[in-house]
Amino acid sequence: MKKSTRLKVCLNHQYLQGSWNFERMQNGGWCYGLLPALKELYPNKEDYDLAVERHLKFYNTHPYVSAPIVGIVLAMEEEKAKGADISDTSIQDVKIGLMGPLAGVGDPVFWFTMRPILAAVGASLALSQNVLGPIFFFVAWNVLRFGFLWITQELGYKKGTKLITDLSDTFLKNVTLAASMLGMFVVGILVQRFVQIHVVNIQSDLDMVLPGVLSLCVFFGCTKILKKGFSPVLLIVILFVLCIILEMAEILVI
Repeated sequence: MKKSTRLKVCLNHQYLQGSWNFERMQNGGWCYGLLPALKELYPNKEDYDLAVERHLKFYNTHPYVSAPIVGIVLAMEEEKAKGADISDTSIQDVKIGLMGPLAGVGDPVFWFTMRPILAAVGASLALSQNVLGPIFFFVAWNVLRFGFLWITQELGYKKGTKLITDLSDTFLKNVTLAASMLGMFVVGILVQRFVQIHVVNIQSDLDMVLPGVLSLCVFFGCTKILKKGFSPVLLIVILFVLCIILEMAEILVI
C-alpha cells in the first residue's frame, strides 16, 4: 500500500466522530477513514462494496488511540486483498478486541493529562499578557495529536496483528500510570506557581521553610477527597463559598 494512501487514511480518520449514531456509534467515520485504502486495494467494484460493508459495523473508541487499530486493519485488508485467508469476522474481532482496552488509556492520557497540561501552560502565558499563550496551546496540541495518530497508525500497519500481543494489559496500565505521574508532577508545579493562599501571621514563616506548602496542601487535600468518590462539582462549589466567607472575614486574602 502506498505511503500516500496511508497518509490519506490518517487525514480522513480526523473525522472519526463526524458521523455519530446511537446504533453503531463511530462506524460512519471509521469507514470514511478507510476509503482511500479500500479503493486502492479493491479496484473491482463488487469487492470494494463488500469491503465498505464490513467496515460499517459497530465501532466505538477514543478517537486518538483508534489509530493503531486502523494500522492493524490496513495490514489485514492488504493481506486479504492479496488472497490471504482472512475472514470478515476476524477483522471485526480485532477491532472489537482492541477498541475497549485502548479507550481506557486514551481518556486518562489525552483528556485528563496532556490536554490540561498544555492548556495550563498556554493559560500561564496568556496571564502574563503573552499572545503566544493560545497559539502555543493550539500548535502544541495539534502537533502532539496528529504526530501520535500517524506514528501509531504506521506502527500498527508495519507490525500487524503482532502489535496485539505487545499491547498487553500490563503495558497499557504502565502507560496510564506514567501519564498520570507526569500529570501530577506538572500540575503540582503549576499549583505552586499560580495558586496563592495567604494566611494571617503564619504564611511568611511557612514560606521560609517550604514555599507554597499551603497551596499544595489544599491541592492534595482536594485530590484525596475526589478519590473517595466526592462530587467534583460539589467540591468546587464548597471551595468557592468557603473562599468568599474567609475573604469577607479577612482570614484569607486571594
